[in-house]
Amino acid sequence: MIRCTQDGDTWTVTIDRPDKAGALTQDMLTQLARCAEDARSAKLFILTGTGKVFSAGADLDAARAGLATDPVWERLSAAIAALSGLSIAALNGTVAGGAFGMILACDLRIAVPSTKFFYPVMKLGFLPQPSDPPRLSALIGPARAKMILMAGQKVTADEAQSWGLVDRIVAPDALLETAHALGQDTLAADATHVSGIKRMTG
Repeated sequence: MIRCTQDGDTWTVTIDRPDKAGALTQDMLTQLARCAEDARSAKLFILTGTGKVFSAGADLDAARAGLATDPVWERLSAAIAALSGLSIAALNGTVAGGAFGMILACDLRIAVPSTKFFYPVMKLGFLPQPSDPPRLSALIGPARAKMILMAGQKVTADEAQSWGLVDRIVAPDALLETAHALGQDTLAADATHVSGIKRMTG
């Protein structure tokens, strides 16, 4: 259900569980974290999904069994944030709940027009993963972060782009092509130059 492929300096990680809206189990999250850790020196890292939903967050049965508060979420987002190259979340559809962490840890987020964003921790009674609120606030500001986390608002792709959560909206058939195109200058550069600019831009 997690596909991790390497083509030279490009790593592509795909959540492939369209029949369950990309819902994540403990095993899937561990695989994602391992992929990101193995790709630590990649120049281009693309995170995507299949079907009409990127990820609905934690599988509900697994969440009730304790996955919602498992440290594996932070392990995954930390591994993505630590990548030395350019990381791009190529969102094929809606992002919900704990799935926010991995996309917030990416450098760029591109999305298809139908994408929606929501993080219903207030309604479900869970706290968000510790690194998610500060990353979200850094991107869109504290008030808008509270719109998502506290007011439980579903944000459309257009609204997310106007807020700064999404960097570009693209047609579904151009999603991966756009992600690869955005990475071309990075792939052509020396690895030390790539990592240097990554450090300088935070």
